[in-house]
Amino acid sequence: MKHTALCKKTVSTGMFILLTALSSPFHSARAAEAPFKPIFTDNAPVCSWESLTNVMLPNTTIDSVVTNADSSCRVTVTVTHPPTGDKVKVFIALPMNGWNGRFEGTGGGGFSGGGPFGLVGPLHHGFVAGATDTGHEGMSGSFGLDTNGRLNWQSIEDNAYLGIHDMTIVGKALTKAFYGKEPRYSYFAGFSTGGRQGLMEAQRYPEDYDGIVSGCPAINWQKFVLSELWPQVVMAASSNRVSTAKLRAATAAAIAACDAMDGVTDGLIEDPSRCTYDPKALVGTEVGGSTFTEADADVIQKVWEGPRARDGTFLWYGLSRGADLSMLGGPRPFPIPMEWVRYFLVQDPKWEVSNLTPAEFERLFKQSVEEYGAVFGTDNPDLSRFRDHGGKIVITHGQADQLIMTEGTVDYYKRVLQQMGGREKVMPFARLFLIPGAGHGNGGVGNGGVDAVVRWVEEGVAPEKLINRGPNGRTRPLFPYPEVARYKGTGSTDDAANFVSAEPH
Repeated sequence: MKHTALCKKTVSTGMFILLTALSSPFHSARAAEAPFKPIFTDNAPVCSWESLTNVMLPNTTIDSVVTNADSSCRVTVTVTHPPTGDKVKVFIALPMNGWNGRFEGTGGGGFSGGGPFGLVGPLHHGFVAGATDTGHEGMSGSFGLDTNGRLNWQSIEDNAYLGIHDMTIVGKALTKAFYGKEPRYSYFAGFSTGGRQGLMEAQRYPEDYDGIVSGCPAINWQKFVLSELWPQVVMAASSNRVSTAKLRAATAAAIAACDAMDGVTDGLIEDPSRCTYDPKALVGTEVGGSTFTEADADVIQKVWEGPRARDGTFLWYGLSRGADLSMLGGPRPFPIPMEWVRYFLVQDPKWEVSNLTPAEFERLFKQSVEEYGAVFGTDNPDLSRFRDHGGKIVITHGQADQLIMTEGTVDYYKRVLQQMGGREKVMPFARLFLIPGAGHGNGGVGNGGVDAVVRWVEEGVAPEKLINRGPNGRTRPLFPYPEVARYKGTGSTDDAANFVSAEPH
């Protein structure tokens, strides 16, 4: 009866490719490996799983408590923010046995805040796992408008930052109720929108997590999302719809031209920022049954250059040479920026990209920055509160990301360095690892980021390198930015052991 009572008391607690972001990628690569070592010897539940229905939290309703086939207790919760009437669903999975003493929050992808499918990986490794829909179901951005067609600011804020914080508070509270103790350490891991959510936690709620893994983070949202329509704008303005075959031919040619710049010919560009390949070299060649033209080269060059105002002023970065241009430059525009414009900017669900001229693009870009920078931007370089809390963060980003411009993440990290006193002051708590040749996603790092940040937080061992595992068994070390991997000159170039850290050229 004493143990059961612990669970009754009130707990006081203060699109397509993006769909893969919802499957807890940082753990899937180690599904067959052993869980993390338990922190507590007394890690068994102190009450029955049924009694979790009696846990009371402010503005929170316990919807259901069930046991799952994976020997976990699954709790579904609704959190509200009176008087708005919003409903943020939170999903918490607690191991019935083998709890490792830690909590892990998970994120989403695109407009989705996440969901219960993200619980599987962390739970397998012994974590209490948390996920949330951040106030709406599905991948659509339509939650941005209310039933009257006006901006629904509560739903917007739930998705931008409140929902993840709610999930974290609820997850820690249920952990304490079920096991009689709070998690010793709390971690967050996600990529794309999940990566943005991780950095958002570090910026807004720095005491929520001890360690964060932020992969290909969708930070600078207010800038890069609209920039995903830039290829469509360039093609429409030039009346030249470049074929997918030509877009891919330009990417392949850039890789071939810049591949060996790092001294190793391996089918990828180590540092796309140093690659200056000009697509005019393809003019006159036959590609996909038609001739590559000067106009084609001009479009591709502008896509690589990135969005510019009508007077030539820089707006945002373009896709890197080596990234597949067909995702954003194909015949059908990518749905996320389309819905961003429809629901968040022009508030017209029927808006079409065919109406987007360079002048209108510039106007919408400025509106997006002004209206949503403080809400969705997640680009505050001041991480001093997270640092002072003792937090550690590993940021990763593929250098051939075809959706989120890699240079935007590099830009953010450079601003962190400037804000926080330089590399010597930042490296003890925040490190960026760039992944040559990797597109949008986990980039072959697998669970290495989680392993690294756990060891960093709990043992004080900072990650000097991560190992990227590519196709055909190839491994390559990733060193903290701005260091790069340099081939030693002997041994297989497919073996990480034959590379050392070096300063960039």
